[in-house]
Amino acid sequence: MKCLASLALALAVSSATPVKRADPQGIDVSSHQPNIDWTTVKKNGIAFAYIKATEGTSYISPTFNSQYTGATKAGLIRGGYHFAHPDSSSGAAQAKYFLAHGGGWSGDGVTLPGALDIEYNPSGAECYGLSASAMVSWVKDFSNTYKAATGRYPVIYTTTDWWKSCTGNSATFGSTNPLWIAHYASTIGTLPAGWEYASFWQYANSGPNPGDADLWNGDLAGLKRMALGS
Repeated sequence: MKCLASLALALAVSSATPVKRADPQGIDVSSHQPNIDWTTVKKNGIAFAYIKATEGTSYISPTFNSQYTGATKAGLIRGGYHFAHPDSSSGAAQAKYFLAHGGGWSGDGVTLPGALDIEYNPSGAECYGLSASAMVSWVKDFSNTYKAATGRYPVIYTTTDWWKSCTGNSATFGSTNPLWIAHYASTIGTLPAGWEYASFWQYANSGPNPGDADLWNGDLAGLKRMALGS
């Protein structure tokens, strides 16, 4: 799935809103976007979607099922994501909760591997009170549990700044977990250690479609291979 030529194109984008080109466009959504017209989203050129499923071990998005079904019926490649709370329970416990409530994967060609959204704590210490080594262990616990259940490593969604601050810029996951980087700028910016390229780039938190705006680093055939696990 490595596509350095496509990454070079992404790096060359000259505005914060990339022009339409070969890289398939996507969105990520949650209960903040409860009523999505997925047919219109598809007509607008969106090829894939990540949909929030869970947080911690106590929250299931009330819109996940309808959003996932809507994206599927519209013909989008789609997957679920989990918002991590590393201070509340183990990585394994949260991976199992995610898997039980929409985060699974199957090699049907339209399901993306689940994504671990690990980023700034919305209601407390930036790194959830964990040391860098403890955070790396937590992510590894989640990742290995997900891999054991599905055969796929989860995508890791993060920002470079948070990753540097809270994992010590660990290079542990670069050879196993696809990277989904959030960076709202005209270029993708510096990536965390260990990753030579990002599979997904969240380049804006708004746009003509619901939710955040994303790009896949490659062509549509590559995105379909990602879904297949090949």
